[in-house]
Amino acid sequence: MDGPTTPWRMPAEWTPHERTWMAWPSNGYTLGDTPAEIDSARSTWAAVARAVARFEPVTMVVAPSDIHRCREYLRNDTAHPIDIVIADLDDAWMRDIGPTFVLSPTGELGGVDWIFNGWGAQEWATWDLDARIASRVADAAGAHHLPSSIVNEGGGIHVDGEGTVLLTETVQLDPGRNPSATKGDIEAEIGRQLGVDTFVWLPRGLTRDYDEFGTRGHVDIVATFTAPGHVLLHWQGDESHPDHAVSREIEAVLLAARDSAGRPLEVTRIPAPQTLTDDEGPVDWSYVNHLVCNGGVVACVFDDPHDERALEVLRSVYPGREVVGVDARPLFDRGGGVHCITQQQPESS
Repeated sequence: MDGPTTPWRMPAEWTPHERTWMAWPSNGYTLGDTPAEIDSARSTWAAVARAVARFEPVTMVVAPSDIHRCREYLRNDTAHPIDIVIADLDDAWMRDIGPTFVLSPTGELGGVDWIFNGWGAQEWATWDLDARIASRVADAAGAHHLPSSIVNEGGGIHVDGEGTVLLTETVQLDPGRNPSATKGDIEAEIGRQLGVDTFVWLPRGLTRDYDEFGTRGHVDIVATFTAPGHVLLHWQGDESHPDHAVSREIEAVLLAARDSAGRPLEVTRIPAPQTLTDDEGPVDWSYVNHLVCNGGVVACVFDDPHDERALEVLRSVYPGREVVGVDARPLFDRGGGVHCITQQQPESS
């Protein structure tokens, strides 16, 4: 249903959730070509779903042909249910293809339906089916349908719930996404949809994210709010890695910024994994790409010497929450992480 004219607001991720939405890998490069790659994708998506279901219900969007196989991987022994909604899919990055959920002043649920065009019309991407998923999920959630006039993805924004948003100039201002839009145009539309008035524009994302299967700079592997006035920043301390310079450039922007309440931002560095490269070059593995759940945090781990250090940082910035790690290497091999394949639905009236 279409939403009335009302001041919608996107809650911070750490506020209570009704559930988390995901999409099941069914085809394309995300699924893989070999039996081993296919099993790895399914096993990893299932591991994330099961980790989230320790804390809150999960709804998985599944293509009709994959229902039985999906149930085999998910099983039915989680603390909270994992439900299934049937819809055809191109891909499985729910953060980007699903709606961004918002609330009205009276607690009604809305679902922002950004225009989705395959991360800026990437040559390898298909999106005819995925472009319909936000509307489908909003309807299934009982949310007001809020169509947007701009191309955007959920991985390209992080909010503090009090009027401030983090975003990157290479995403919303990407010529492949919004070729004629000015920064003012983007701010007006995102402000209208998310109820924000303060925009912290980061100059770029992590280096690997500009490779063939990257998003061209999504903020959700770079920095995130963990509380109003507090930002967690991916910190590459090794000077041989190109993100060493990126981390410092972004930190300088954050430290110079003010939030909607006029506060300077406090920045906590979370170390990048010790692993610097894989067969494709410098990695963009990031512990920033986690999901905050009801009473918990589902985090990326990489069988890396820095995993435990990073989990301790997450415990410190989310006090009282249980932090659970899931091996995210198969996700990053495909272009994303835990946050990229999940989308939280806030509690509503």
